[in-house]
Amino acid sequence: MSRLDEIGEQDGWRCWLCDEPVDPDMSVNDPRGPSVDQRTTAAKAKAKSKAKGATAVTERLAHRACNTGKGATNPVAPWADHLFVADPAPLIATAGRLERKGGREAVGRCPTRDDAEVAAAWLVDRLSRLSPNLAVTVDIEPGGGQFLMVLRAAS
Repeated sequence: MSRLDEIGEQDGWRCWLCDEPVDPDMSVNDPRGPSVDQRTTAAKAKAKSKAKGATAVTERLAHRACNTGKGATNPVAPWADHLFVADPAPLIATAGRLERKGGREAVGRCPTRDDAEVAAAWLVDRLSRLSPNLAVTVDIEPGGGQFLMVLRAAS
């Protein structure tokens, strides 16, 4: 089994950035074809430079276009278009902080409890694929006529 196949199986043949299916039989040169993304966070890169020889790279499956599209910029995992969320938090940065520090973070506001419940269910599911080692729950807190979603790292 090739490294690409191993990583594809690990990630369920879904792009870790856009969360869309990746066709394992598509050419690796096609924009929607599979590629291996070596994810190194800024904190990990800084730690790596201090501890010579230590590697802090996580390999994830991505579409070729998603992988090359992020280039030298920080990758973005978008919120689903069907959700009604104001001030949505950046998912990758939020997941990274919760993985490192634990605790809780406000991730967005919704106009109704129903909107917040739909967004919370989507968020837990999305983070299970984005950061498989991070277990989270979402609390929905009413206030000011809106509903705040608070993401908590499970202990």
